[in-house]
Amino acid sequence: MSSREYSAIVYEKRDRRATITINRPEKYNACNSKAVSEICNALLDSWADSSVGVVVFTGSGTKAFCTGGDQETRSEGGYAHNDKEADPMASIPLEEGWQFVTYLLRHIPKPVIARVNGYAIGGGHVWQVNCDLSIAAESASLGQAGPRVGSFDPGYGTGELSRAVGIRKAKEIWLLARRYSASEAREMGLVNFVVPDPELDREVDRVCDELLRMSPTALKMIKYSFLADSEGLAGITELGVGGLSLYYGTGESSEGRNAFMEKRKPEFWKYYEQKRD
Repeated sequence: MSSREYSAIVYEKRDRRATITINRPEKYNACNSKAVSEICNALLDSWADSSVGVVVFTGSGTKAFCTGGDQETRSEGGYAHNDKEADPMASIPLEEGWQFVTYLLRHIPKPVIARVNGYAIGGGHVWQVNCDLSIAAESASLGQAGPRVGSFDPGYGTGELSRAVGIRKAKEIWLLARRYSASEAREMGLVNFVVPDPELDREVDRVCDELLRMSPTALKMIKYSFLADSEGLAGITELGVGGLSLYYGTGESSEGRNAFMEKRKPEFWKYYEQKRD
């Protein structure tokens, strides 16, 4: 478990799944810098914990998954942050921390499921689009809000949306800032599954169980393979490092380390030939 105490989220781990719940229902789970910082911390903890195989990302209550940045903390210079807090991440401007959460959702080497309950609007919608799978309750409402509130999300918020629904539909979603029902979202490829509200947790558990029956290394490499296509050099690096971690488990790699420590010439070929025979 992470040793950190959380106030803006609830973070739980059980049965090889980590659940990160934005816990600001009175704000429709809109996030301030503290919430963003805590989400980052929980995602990094899930990444580092080898017992975790899948991450569920959601919002508390029944009204909202997440409705983006908390507009009450935003002024002429952007979103407020508190650089006097002990938490360094909470001192990063929210718009920058937001992108780091999106980066982590995409790059953590484990499947991330968006459990979409209620509104997934603005930055919250960007987050659910960038999760690996999305399961929505029938009552969910999804869409962008940027032009309505004088904001926008460059990069992940537009690029991944275009890949999901096509460029024409993505432009419609952003330029008109309309809201779409869960069934409309499923039809256009914004979410994977839509279920009656009382069945949401059961469906999330079912998909988690299905993923946890898969090879975790294969799931990691599949996720990195998608990143190699969409993330440029950063994605290729992730794929390469994933392969490197597998290589470290071979006798050929261990021979390099052992020979260095023993101050002798390495004998790589005997391990290479054994592998090929």
